[in-house]
Amino acid sequence: MKDNELIGIVGGVGPYAGIDLVKKIFDQTRTNTDQDHLSVALLSMPTHIIDRTAFVLEKTNVNPAYAVVEIIKRLKNLGASVVGIPCNTMHTPQIYDVLIQELRSENIDIKVVHMIYEVAKFIAKYYPDTRKIGVLSTNGTYQSGVYKSIFNKMGLDIIMPNWVIQKNVVHNAIYNPEYGIKAQSNPVSKVARNLLFDGIYHLQSKGADIIVLGCTEVSLAITENMLNGSAIIDSTFVLARALIRELDASKLKPYLKEDIGYHGGKGKIINFEKCILEQ
Repeated sequence: MKDNELIGIVGGVGPYAGIDLVKKIFDQTRTNTDQDHLSVALLSMPTHIIDRTAFVLEKTNVNPAYAVVEIIKRLKNLGASVVGIPCNTMHTPQIYDVLIQELRSENIDIKVVHMIYEVAKFIAKYYPDTRKIGVLSTNGTYQSGVYKSIFNKMGLDIIMPNWVIQKNVVHNAIYNPEYGIKAQSNPVSKVARNLLFDGIYHLQSKGADIIVLGCTEVSLAITENMLNGSAIIDSTFVLARALIRELDASKLKPYLKEDIGYHGGKGKIINFEKCILEQ
């Protein structure tokens, strides 16, 4: 790593997800002083980037890839050598592939970490005996099939909610204009959180023994490490660790499930009854 190199983060997708990624990068970095931390640049420009799910579901013909390319160019000019985009739907082929093609066509030499691929590698490495993995995501990620495509190539079985649960429970918890996480990010509403608990229970009833938070807004709501015996894998946490590894692997803290927990703090193992009672 050169002294002027840094991690670039495309923020605004959504805005609080970018902040959450920065925090998790700091949490997963080996440090003793301020100066030990890696340099990070976050550009949060939500008004420039169309909703990703709206594009995937063909509600707009404006591909958000082009706006993100412009932001990545700014991050490159600031010294970024590796970039993370804390939005799972941005990694669907119809967006991510166009983004990479545009960067190559403009000869922009920068590493863009593929968030979903990193989640698959993380589970294969640390949970080799797990084969049935449930995913909570937006409708855009759901309809794209990107999780199934990537995970199946690595021998991992994906379990998605049925469409009724996906649309009315999971996606609603994210996008509802009154209580959804995009409308209320800090703190997340009790309604949204309980809807996501319902989504997790539904996936467990279908046989999932690991749950992936496949939307970075969901990571703001579900901060537990385990729920009813299922490990919770936070895609933002995985992306944070991948970005540290790409810039300076020597700075990456070891991943110890029993000590650190899946989100970088002390582990919380909580059951649904306790969670719901606490609401």
